[in-house]
Amino acid sequence: MSMIIHSSPLPNVELPTTSVTEYVMRKADELADQIAMVDGVTGRQWSFGELNEHIHRLAGGLVAAGFAKGDTVALMAPNMPEYTITFHGVATAAGIVTTVNPAYTADEIRHQLHDSGATMMVTIAAALENATAAIEGTDVTEIVVIGGAEGHRSLEDLYGEAIEQVPVDPHQDVVVLPYSSGTTGLPKGVMLTHFNLAANLAQGDHALVYDDGHEAAIAALPFFHIYGMQVLMNGLLANGVMVVTMPRFDLVQALELIQEHKVTRFFAVPPMVLALAKHPIIDNYDLSSLKVVFSGAAPLGAELATEAAERIDCEVVQGYGMTELSPISHATPPGNFRAGSSGVTVSNTQCRIVDAEGEDQGPNERGELWVKGPQVMLGYLNNPEATAATIDEDGWLHTGDVAIIDDEGHTFIVDRVKELIKFKGFQVPPAELEALLLTHDQIADAAVIGIPDDEAGELPKAFVTLQAGAELSAEEVQEFVKGQVASYKQIRLVEFIDEIPKSASGKILRRFLRDKDSA
Repeated sequence: MSMIIHSSPLPNVELPTTSVTEYVMRKADELADQIAMVDGVTGRQWSFGELNEHIHRLAGGLVAAGFAKGDTVALMAPNMPEYTITFHGVATAAGIVTTVNPAYTADEIRHQLHDSGATMMVTIAAALENATAAIEGTDVTEIVVIGGAEGHRSLEDLYGEAIEQVPVDPHQDVVVLPYSSGTTGLPKGVMLTHFNLAANLAQGDHALVYDDGHEAAIAALPFFHIYGMQVLMNGLLANGVMVVTMPRFDLVQALELIQEHKVTRFFAVPPMVLALAKHPIIDNYDLSSLKVVFSGAAPLGAELATEAAERIDCEVVQGYGMTELSPISHATPPGNFRAGSSGVTVSNTQCRIVDAEGEDQGPNERGELWVKGPQVMLGYLNNPEATAATIDEDGWLHTGDVAIIDDEGHTFIVDRVKELIKFKGFQVPPAELEALLLTHDQIADAAVIGIPDDEAGELPKAFVTLQAGAELSAEEVQEFVKGQVASYKQIRLVEFIDEIPKSASGKILRRFLRDKDSA
């Protein structure tokens, strides 16, 4: 059977050939006096001109201090304007940023520092204790603290004379290494180049359309996550939108900021949309400035999207992407909402729908979604096997998600091939939790699956088989896991069973566990 390619219904765009910072700050001169970023907590404001100057002064200081092209900085901080300065200062110095989740334990951070080869870490005072523990035995020689801390340099202490972009090859030079579990297994460094990031921002031109006038957006989704990093931090600045940062999502604070700053764009994950649809407090605020609520990172139910849209009187749409796609492959253009759809394929992108037998499927038929375009990652760092398992030799990235593309090019994500659990938009790899559970001396075997949940998307549930004669409660199992992984990876439900169902090759048959749970 011949290959069936589903091309984007949107026009192609010209793809940038600059560094990502040059693309993101392309309007800095034109909008020099316009507010670029507001710290939602403190109210501090940075104009595009000020932000650009700080970025280039940080780059100059790094280079003057011996920072070399390809050196890696680990950035572990909540959303704040200094996050942007660090990210783009390192990028302008031709370095690599590896973005670290501040909720990680020291062991989880250490794995990422080792693997990425980071030599410097930038964090905040509140995370210093964890950061100090994490760098033991790694190549990190200094922890820089945003705002300063005793015995540590502050970010501004690194500043020097402003410099222009250190030359890079946009197509080959990696600029960011976020960590993703991909379709399976432990977190892997996703190698994204300057071209990947800048191209993906340009690819949004016909889908994420901003007005030239006043636009403002809430940035509560973490910048360490590809959605927050690219769609919010980089995408908004590249389009001259004012970014109002929040270190974590707080509904009341978000509503106050929307009202105060006349926010036009709210980038959300499904639990936030749930609050907009159902929470009584919404009625106390003026949200009339909102033009679009855009949901991503996990599937949003059609009914919920419609309910929220009617309540706050604005479009509630969604997109689709993954870290390995920089991240957007699908988004909903203005006025093109379709209930349950993840939008249409973005510009300069091709898709295929491939069934389990490897046959291409036409419109309205289901299969695994494969994607090809300039946003496809270079590969996984230090992991050619995982790279080859995800991107085939023709350059098609196998997403691990089952989709249907209808006659008009709308894409619906209907299931997952992969085992990854999505808890509030965060990736929870079952293999990691299973390996951890098996270190308990009273547990003989374990399997973890995601259980559908309206608010969280999915809840990690452990099926546990005990050693002969062992006695263990569900609470004890949860407590054992609790201290060893980030909060979003916690086991939320536990069921004890006699035997974990497995295939002849020893692979856990999660399908049987799902059927058992829904029975």
